[in-house]
Amino acid sequence: MRKETIYTLKNLYRDDMNLYGYHFGKGEKSACIVGACRGNEVQQLYICSQLIRQLKELEERGAIIKGNEIMVIPTVNTASLNVGKRFWPTDDSDINRMYPGDGSGETTKRIAAGIFDAVKEYSYGIQFTSFYIPGNFVPHVRMMDTGFQNPSLANLFGLPYVVVRDAKPFDKATLNYNWQLKNTSAFSIYTSGTDQIDEPSARMAVASVLRFLTRMGMVRYTSHSGYIATVLHESDLSSVRTDCAGIYRPHVKPGEEVSRGEILADILDPYEGEIISQILAPTEGIVFFSHSQPFVTEGGIIFKIIRRLHE
Repeated sequence: MRKETIYTLKNLYRDDMNLYGYHFGKGEKSACIVGACRGNEVQQLYICSQLIRQLKELEERGAIIKGNEIMVIPTVNTASLNVGKRFWPTDDSDINRMYPGDGSGETTKRIAAGIFDAVKEYSYGIQFTSFYIPGNFVPHVRMMDTGFQNPSLANLFGLPYVVVRDAKPFDKATLNYNWQLKNTSAFSIYTSGTDQIDEPSARMAVASVLRFLTRMGMVRYTSHSGYIATVLHESDLSSVRTDCAGIYRPHVKPGEEVSRGEILADILDPYEGEIISQILAPTEGIVFFSHSQPFVTEGGIIFKIIRRLHE
């Protein structure tokens, strides 16, 4: 293992912010794995730390196949992690909306430029990231429809689902999108948990990356074959919204099957404790995402359900 400082942000009043890349093997730039972009992505940081531990052991056993270099960047935003703030502490900007960056621009654009310069030449890019709504997913691989995506490669992770989504204007400033423009096959992996560690899904995520690296001929690692993934488009997901604000009490979890009309959650009056609304399933299917915070606002998305084909 070789630890390298891939970017340093100078600081007038505190220590400089150093971002590190952990290199395994030597040769072509084969795969790059990036973790926490945001300060609450504890799960994503943890997953990368466990990958680094595993890859270090594999390298010591000679299990990194000759001619391949793999790099892991556990986080690109230590400043926000240190203060527990999701976005950049001074201006609330999101580093994952700043790519490919600008070396002479604002702070987060400079960070993005430094990171992108270090990762843009890898053949495969894997990012552990989180959703804009707080909640938990069924673990899956997500790809943007840029014309460069390859769902068949995403199947090699052996996760239950692969989701393809249409790229929106703000997506063009993400790491995943810009990786693809540089001919990197890019994948975003979502797991259960963001600001808390979810050990079972973290283990699944680590195994999925090692499975992918094995199937692409970069490492020798023995694991079970995983899932034969179901490929979905975002249009296959039905969003369930609240009709009022209050305390949120879910009845179902990601991965559970639900029937049309089934009660998914209660919303309680925060002062009197009475149920003021019951959220019903609009379709038959499988819960793909569920909101995780105790409070909800009116009109907020609290579930996403994979609709049955006959619906």
